[in-house]
Order: sequence, then structure tokens, then C-alpha cells
Amino acid sequence: MFTYTPILIEKRRRERARKKYLLLLLPAFIAFLGIISYKHFRKLPADLSLTNQVVLSAQTAPPSSPGLTTVIDSTLEGTSGTYGIVIKNLKAGEAYFQNEHRVFEPASLYKLWVMGAVFQQVEKGQLNQDEVLTADAADLNKEFAIAPEDAEQASGPVSYSVRDALNQMITISNNYAALLLTHRVGLSAISSFLATKGLTESKVGVGQASPLTTPADTALFLEKLYLGQLANPQNTSEMLSLLRWQKLNDGLPKYLPDDITVAHKTGEMEPFTHDAGIVYADSGDYLIVVFSETDSRPLAKERIALISKGVYDYFTATPSGSLTN
Repeated sequence: MFTYTPILIEKRRRERARKKYLLLLLPAFIAFLGIISYKHFRKLPADLSLTNQVVLSAQTAPPSSPGLTTVIDSTLEGTSGTYGIVIKNLKAGEAYFQNEHRVFEPASLYKLWVMGAVFQQVEKGQLNQDEVLTADAADLNKEFAIAPEDAEQASGPVSYSVRDALNQMITISNNYAALLLTHRVGLSAISSFLATKGLTESKVGVGQASPLTTPADTALFLEKLYLGQLANPQNTSEMLSLLRWQKLNDGLPKYLPDDITVAHKTGEMEPFTHDAGIVYADSGDYLIVVFSETDSRPLAKERIALISKGVYDYFTATPSGSLTN
């Protein structure tokens, strides 16, 4: 007959104790895994802020207007590029959305943020529009990591008043005017402006990183500006005036009647072509934001112009305040 020896009895006792200990640890280990997983997935939206990826958003856009959908679908037929579009009639509320939360590099549309941050500091008394900003082009190129082949000016002084820099930055998209203003207010102030105004899908570029934004955030900036939610009435009027004086008009305004006012900003940098603005029309003011990533910037610019014409014709034919089915 098999009998337990003292050594075997002790061995079995230790095994039972070890199993009991592991059972006691199991709930704690499962809880630990849960915490790690929660923290990891909470980070995903921030980690996804790269070109060609989509921002995760808890907000769901309202359904797109069938009429506007027909206009956009016909205009984009045959394109091989990727477009992000937001259209919103500011009176009737009729809207259209396509890839509105897709992340793009903004190209020169980041200058909208710079303008907003500058006027925020003007409003706080931290900056005067008559202040003269001066820097050496070589220093600006170095500070903002501009490659020699991309630099408009290798060296030499660059000087503008804040007022003139704003005008140059917005109306002809002058890069050194934008860099002077950015240097003066600081990237942290621009980031703070984005955060305080609820532009959560946009981020400034630091070091070698590119700035990022979405059509939805750009439309939100324009809508808040239109509604006077970015600055006091005087500064709101000045910002809208700068956008109305835009000189680069071969996008949104190209095929619109000459008497139609468009307050807009363009952004172009291979492979991106963007135009975003407010159209002041008798049928009702509306926002139109068109982002594109394509192999042909000239073709993308023409598509933007055709989209703009189609939307204008649609809203003109549709009485403001009434929606089509």
C-alpha cells in the first residue's frame, strides 16, 4: 500500500499553499491588466493624429443635405484624390459633410490660428499692432526648421509692423510675416488659443512635426469667427476684413459673380490644396471648406472652384430657410 512520507506530505502542503496564493493574486492581476488596457486605449485618439488617419470623435455630424450631396458627387466624379469637405448654410442650417474629421496637414491654413492668437494678445493688451517685428531670415529658417531649398530668403533682415504682417500673412500668404508673428506670440500661445476656442482637432507643429487639422475644425474656426466668438466686435471685424482682402482667388471665388464677397484663406503645399471661407450671398451666408490631398494641385484647385460654383448655384436656386428633400 502506498503511504505518504513526511517529505511527500510537506511537498503537497507547499503545492496547496502555492495554489491558494496564486488564486488570491489572480483578481489583482486581472484588475492590473484592465487598468493598463484602459490607459493604453485612452491614448489612441492623440496617437492617431497623423496624416491619412481619422480623428476619433464622439460627435456625430448631422446628415448631409441630399441636394448638396448630388452637387458634390457630380463635381468629384472621376477624381483619384481624397477630399474633406464641410458646407453649412449659416441661415438655413443646411449642411454637407465628407471626411470632415480626416486629418490633413493644413499648409498655410495654420495662419488662421496665428491670426486668432495675435488678436487674442492684442485684446489682452499684450501686443500692439504698431509694434515693429524684425528678425534675420536665417534665424527664422533655423527656428522653424525650414530647409534651405524651401526658404524664400536665405538671410537678411525681415521687418513688418504687426498690422502689416497680419495683412501680408493673410492676403498673400507671406511666410516670413507668419513666422515673425509666430515668433512674437509663441507656439504655446497659439496652442492655448486652439484649446480655449474648442479647436480640439488641430495641433501646432513643434520641431520637425507638421501642424495638423481637419475640415471640421477649420469650419468651426470660421463659424466662431462669423458669430463673433473668437474676439471682441472690433477685432472680429478686422479678421473678417483681412480674409475678404484675400488676393489668391483662383479657388473658392473663381467662378462666383464678381459682386459676391468671399472671406477666405488658401493653403497649398504638395500634395495638399485647400481653401476655406465664408461666402456672403443674398440667398444666405454660408461656410465652405474644401481640403484635398491629390497628385495634381492645379486639378485640385479647379475642383475646389467647381465645387464652390456648384454650391453657390444650389443655394441661390434654393430659397434660404427652406430645405430640399
